[in-house]
Amino acid sequence: MVSKKIVLIGAGSAMFTQGLVIDLIRTKRSWRLGLVDIDPQALQVAEGLARRMVGVNEADIQVEASLDRRDLLPGAEVVVTTIGVGGRRAWEADVFIPRKYGIFQPVGDTVMAGGISRALRLVPAMVDIAGDIVKLCPQALFINYANPMSVICWAVRQATGADIVGLCIGVHEVQHELADFIGAPHEEVTCLAAGVNHFTWVYDLRWNGQDAWPVVRTKLAQERLRLGEAIRNPFSWSLFEAYGAYPAVNDRHVSEFFPERFPNGRYYGKQLGVDAFSFEGTIAEGDRIYAEMRDLALGRLPVVKADSAGDLGEHSQLVEILEAIEGDRRQTFTANLPNRGAVPNLPAQAILELTSAATSRGLRSLSVPDFPDILAAPLNRKIAAHQLTLQAALQGSRPLFVEALLSDGCVSDPAVAGRLADDLLAAHKAYLPQFA
Repeated sequence: MVSKKIVLIGAGSAMFTQGLVIDLIRTKRSWRLGLVDIDPQALQVAEGLARRMVGVNEADIQVEASLDRRDLLPGAEVVVTTIGVGGRRAWEADVFIPRKYGIFQPVGDTVMAGGISRALRLVPAMVDIAGDIVKLCPQALFINYANPMSVICWAVRQATGADIVGLCIGVHEVQHELADFIGAPHEEVTCLAAGVNHFTWVYDLRWNGQDAWPVVRTKLAQERLRLGEAIRNPFSWSLFEAYGAYPAVNDRHVSEFFPERFPNGRYYGKQLGVDAFSFEGTIAEGDRIYAEMRDLALGRLPVVKADSAGDLGEHSQLVEILEAIEGDRRQTFTANLPNRGAVPNLPAQAILELTSAATSRGLRSLSVPDFPDILAAPLNRKIAAHQLTLQAALQGSRPLFVEALLSDGCVSDPAVAGRLADDLLAAHKAYLPQFA
């Protein structure tokens, strides 16, 4: 079988590379895997780990590595980006600096001050990468996992015309969680979803083809009687009761799309990012995983066989999607693509996370002509902030950065928004050449 060439840009990712290599090994196919990272140490770790995993599993995978993506992009059939400009230390600044202004986030990679700040760093880097892909491997399937997903994909398409597709495991996981909630086997439950990444409405849920929402409501009533406010994801369930659809990806992400409801991060007696979905805990876990990845690469820890490695990281479904496209299987997944009228009551140019079919022509979003206006309303608010964010990132515009913060709703005072913007710009100066 002819080897398929896949290039991973941002190979130093703490989890992604390890999980992807395991999935490639499990296919029993021949692959050419190109690893790219601008950090020499991170690239050395990723390459060392990949080679050890390939060797232990005796897999037919040729591993290449380079600090310069242009060395590996020619001939690529799939390009995957999972970059994080500034790494976890910059991510910490995205979240810690806004805390001084009473803005508390559990994640900080998508919306609110942290997500907007992250976009300013990620968008120019992704635009540069996309430009090289257009020049060197224009026919490659271009898949992005980096956040903020919606803003990155929109900016890349606007600036370069590259046919970028954003993938996230969130809706898939929530579908399984809802199946578990009602006691249904995963393979018997399906859903339709539409929204923006990390705030996507699961608006149709089926169990063996039958409407599953009545079963969900019955189970929810039972759980409320049993647990009260101790029920997991209380905010998401409150939205389900109000809107009749469940928001992916649960409270940790969805709470950030409604900052006005959680002043100073107050969340059911806790504080977002502190004792509710600890941000410091997330960072510490990322550092721990990367340290373990380094020990694996250096031979300090044994590499396990792929068949017994379990599932690792947010790479999940990537290889399944690639095989579904190659075989024109028409399976459905969730993908971030331009709306283009698929959801008539949302902006045509916006990047939406939609149920999509895997075809030999790529991922194609399913049309949602009956998407309820009440579900579109909170999404439209965030899409407006996305537009301001991507323009601020592309133009290097401080005024638009301030307007994006105000439009997002995480801050309401223009003077405060200006001071916050200045603090974030100063902290990330090394990564923001467009603002120079």
